[in-house]
Amino acid sequence: MGQIGVWQIVIVAVVVVLLFGRGKISDLMGDVAKGINSFKKGLKDEETDVAKTIDQNASETVEDIKEKTKTS
Repeated sequence: MGQIGVWQIVIVAVVVVLLFGRGKISDLMGDVAKGINSFKKGLKDEETDVAKTIDQNASETVEDIKEKTKTS
C-alpha cells in the first residue's frame, strides 16, 4: 500500500479522458505550452536587457577613463 502502480495511473488517465474529452485536454496542453514559451521568452528578453545595460555602463566607464586620461 502507498505506492502508485502503472495500472492506477492508466485508470486515472482513462477517467480524465472520458470526463474531459481529447479536444479539451489537447487545448489545455496547448495553452500550457504557450505559457511555458512565453515565460522562456520573457526570461530571454530580461537577459538581453541586462546585457544591454551592462554594455552601456561599460562603454560609459571607458569614455570616462578616456576623458580622465586626456585631461591629465
